[in-house]
Amino acid sequence: MLSETGMLDSSPVSTPMNFSTKFHADGEPFSDPTTSRKLIGKLIYLTNTIPDITFAINHLSQYLSSPTKEHYQTVFRILRYLKGTIGQGIFFDAKSDVQIQAYGDSNWASCIDTRRSVTGYLIYLGNTLINWRSKKQNTISRSSFEAEYRALSQNVCEVQWFAYLMHDLNIPILQPTVIFCDNASTIKIVNNLVFYERTKHIEIDCYTIREKIQQGLVKLLPVKIPNISFR
Repeated sequence: MLSETGMLDSSPVSTPMNFSTKFHADGEPFSDPTTSRKLIGKLIYLTNTIPDITFAINHLSQYLSSPTKEHYQTVFRILRYLKGTIGQGIFFDAKSDVQIQAYGDSNWASCIDTRRSVTGYLIYLGNTLINWRSKKQNTISRSSFEAEYRALSQNVCEVQWFAYLMHDLNIPILQPTVIFCDNASTIKIVNNLVFYERTKHIEIDCYTIREKIQQGLVKLLPVKIPNISFR
């Protein structure tokens, strides 16, 4: 890709995008949208093994129908980031502990066009990253707490799926899966058996998370920095 786009001699950058930038549909249209779509399609394929560009690709993919010059410039920034991280990849440790842990977060009302929040999570088996996702939520959240809770509910459901998979492989999970959350209000609501009026609109998510905690499947803890292994 770097050779095809003439980026072999470009200067690498430390991040795949400027995370303070808010993409939107308005802007000067790019003159060759087909070229932009082809590059983004290739980058989508790369997210199978390079999870650190998932967030940026998730944003760019929303504007494939009418990309702007700003979107195309971000594509080239991702290519510059890839040039500086060619030697990195996901390391699968054969001696890693058979214990699932997860990290979840949300970016409240981050989409300028729809004001929907973005869910993001990482799931580890021991020290190995085995699943990751960045996706816009289906509904609009009226508070950051609500967005966090929806993200946590999706994370719990994904952990449940991996628990079923481990069971089918005859690999016992002896301890609850630890899910790290950075929202104190979310953790308090989970541990509170009383639903207040303002939480009724998300009570299905509340019951889902609470049920899995009572079953011993998951355990919520305040967020900490993950230890990601690269080769």
